[in-house]
Amino acid sequence: MLTFVTIFGDVHRAVRMERRPLTLIVCLLSLVTPVAAHAQAWSGIVSPSRATDWSNAGVSGGIPNRTTICAVLKPGVTAAQITGAIDACPNGQVVMLTAGTYNLSDAIQFSHPKQVTLRGAGADRTKLVWTPSTVVTESCQGPNALVCFRNGAPFNSADMPGHVTAWTDGYAQGTTVITLASTSGLAVGDKVFLDQLDDAFDTGDIYVCTTESCTSQGGNNFGRPGRSQVQVVKVTAINGAQVTISPPLHMPNWRGAQAPSAWWGSETVTNSGLEDVTLDNSATTAAGVIVVFMNAMDSWVSGIRTVSTNTCSTQSCDRARVMLYYSGNITVRDSYFYGTKASALTSYGVEVAMSTNLLVENNIFQHVTAPVVMNSPNSGSVFGYNYAIDDNYGGDWMQPMFVPHDNDGMALVEGNQGLGFQSDNIHGPHHFYTLFRNHFFGDIFNDPPKLGNTTVVHLWAKSRFFNVVGNVLGRPDYYNTYQNLLSSNARDIYSLGEPDSGEVSDPLVEATLMRWGNYDTVTGTSRFLPTEVPFGLSSFANLVPLTQALPASFYLPAKPAFFGSLPWPAIGPDVTGGDVDGFAGHAYRIPARLCYENTPIDSAYGSLNVRLFERMTCYGHGGLPTAPGNPRIVR
Repeated sequence: MLTFVTIFGDVHRAVRMERRPLTLIVCLLSLVTPVAAHAQAWSGIVSPSRATDWSNAGVSGGIPNRTTICAVLKPGVTAAQITGAIDACPNGQVVMLTAGTYNLSDAIQFSHPKQVTLRGAGADRTKLVWTPSTVVTESCQGPNALVCFRNGAPFNSADMPGHVTAWTDGYAQGTTVITLASTSGLAVGDKVFLDQLDDAFDTGDIYVCTTESCTSQGGNNFGRPGRSQVQVVKVTAINGAQVTISPPLHMPNWRGAQAPSAWWGSETVTNSGLEDVTLDNSATTAAGVIVVFMNAMDSWVSGIRTVSTNTCSTQSCDRARVMLYYSGNITVRDSYFYGTKASALTSYGVEVAMSTNLLVENNIFQHVTAPVVMNSPNSGSVFGYNYAIDDNYGGDWMQPMFVPHDNDGMALVEGNQGLGFQSDNIHGPHHFYTLFRNHFFGDIFNDPPKLGNTTVVHLWAKSRFFNVVGNVLGRPDYYNTYQNLLSSNARDIYSLGEPDSGEVSDPLVEATLMRWGNYDTVTGTSRFLPTEVPFGLSSFANLVPLTQALPASFYLPAKPAFFGSLPWPAIGPDVTGGDVDGFAGHAYRIPARLCYENTPIDSAYGSLNVRLFERMTCYGHGGLPTAPGNPRIVR
């Protein structure tokens, strides 16, 4: 049972201690708090047990800038010809799509062992449009997708894993060497899924569970039955039974008592990417996903625009713009996602399903029901510097920008601007999310604005050990309550511990929450209060920081190229002179927001306000070379 250490007594007693000398508190807590193995950007602010090394997120080493073009394709080619060009292209090269509109009636596929980039002339010039007669190939089914990064048969999945073995040692957070009962069939470079049994009951600590006894609807069941905590890792060395993995273990609750296991398949799509095209699925009802990564590692989309208009009636025709499924170290960046097609209840921008160490960075989400949904196990991921506007959920209900939706944790949400953050308990609990330097302001762009569910940081029951640091929250003349405990109203900055239907409220959400240096429009202050730091916990306590100084980022070593000459950091209590009115100068518009605001309307879509997006116009980085020599041309 999570309790408070005896030197501080209960929660209320810990709160009353805020006037005691800080040095005494720090000295006493050093006896019960782990020490960081090495310095991280968050060191001294967030406890090592509550964070991880988020610099590992996304494609290992970054997206490669490939210069050799193996084939140039022009409008008139079929999807099968595009797939054939990818299959024929040598590894490390580019299939180039020239400017124009490509009318397609089948899916494009990247498969093992190809390591190829499919690149357009720019999202404003190369446009892939799927026709009403589109039929998704069998290899891209389950979910049906139009661009499919997927291994060949057999498909490695939770219900049909290729290899399964016991994980017998090496469970500590930060570990890079684990011991397996068998390494037969395992090779360096393979992708491995690590899992363990769910918790049998709630001890008041970390609680991993997906049954209807602990959630309102039960789990999504992407993982193996009863094993909903998963981390995807890459094998970097094998020495007998000892296997070296990357990245290190994120979560602090791996343990032998939960019968941990490892499972993997025989093929993984690697080092493949899609760049600088528009993907329009408005006319087809054949596919619910535009781009899917299935059993993939170190792959990406960059500079793409997706457009979804018209309507359809079921989730099968409109689920996600990009789905990250059984994958790791995927990057989704510098892209623009517009619209929904279905009933606007289950239409996602980026959906995470059984994938970890993801980087979703510098994207725009416009008129999307739920921009980013973490729909199953996820850890070590970064969701950074994205902008969301005009959510399209039905009725008078704001769907927040980020929605953890099933068992997951140890993810970083940094530098974003948009509606808000909500971790629900519909499909599973959540742990150790860190929100850093975000600007969340509710729904102000719909006409009229939505007034329901507008709480800025809405942490439902069983959202425990969260860190909320250096954010700018709320907006003037609308939000009127700093926090509500165990319930909510639409105008809270924080709602903490509220139950979903059929569940019970959870006071541990507030008791385990770390808050430091957040500016909100209700109190009008940047709050650096020891009373909002859970320093008295017996598990995963957080020291009261000795400083109010915050690093620019928790995962970036320096200002990213897409910021150009713009101020960085753009959001936080230490930011002054910001260009967003009403927040005491603590917020500048981030690059993705400026891109949205300064990009002209695409007249091809009439009055829908779809932007004529092109990443180089907005961000001016990642210059792409021209074709050397005489590449093969497919007409």
